This record gives sequence, C-alpha cells and structure tokens, in this order.
Amino acid sequence: MEIPKIHESEYRFCLILWEQEPVTAVELVKMCQLKLGWKRTTTYTVIKRLGERGVLKNENGLITSLISKEEAQAFEISDLVEKKFEGSMPAFIASFTKHQKLSKEDLDEVQQMIDRIRKGGIQ
Repeated sequence: MEIPKIHESEYRFCLILWEQEPVTAVELVKMCQLKLGWKRTTTYTVIKRLGERGVLKNENGLITSLISKEEAQAFEISDLVEKKFEGSMPAFIASFTKHQKLSKEDLDEVQQMIDRIRKGGIQ
C-alpha cells in the first residue's frame, strides 16, 4: 500500500487523531482549537484533504485513520534516508548518532532490536 505524504501540520493533527480515534469531527475541532490553535474551518479542511488522500476515513462525522502512526513514521524515515542519505541506512545512523547522545538504555534497546532482526524476528 502506498503511504501518502503527510505534511508537518497534518502530522500534528494526526497525532491527535491517533490518540483519540475513533473520534467525531466535532470533538476533533475542539481538540485542534485547544492543542493547535486552529479554527473550525482549518480542521474541516484538513479532514477533507486527508480523506481525499486516503489517510483517514470520515463516516457520518466519525473520523478514523486508515494509516497508523507507525506506518506514517516508517514512510517518513524511508523517504528521509532515500533523499538525504542516498538510501544508506548506515550513513543515516552514523549521522544521527554523531549528533545525538544515546543513553546506555537506548544503546541496549537498539542492540536488542538488531539481535532480533539477525535472528529473523520482528522489531
């Protein structure tokens, strides 16, 4: 399944949706006003656009996502690695770790992921 591009402001909207779904459009309007400072019309425009792109479904004012947070994040990382690091995951990781401090716990968790992948398991 092709994951549509979710722009930054749309992603912030989706974070609210993923946390609350299923949720009514009316409730989304209230939450977006409170958390994002959006007007009602802005929220309805984003609902319409994301619906047209297959990111969410609006059934009689009840909004649910068609793409999970994990799917959206995976797509964005893949797109970033492809565009900025010429498709090289090691180059991405080297750049990331060079500029980010990782705790011992973070390193242990990453190592556990690598070990599971090597054993043929899912992350």
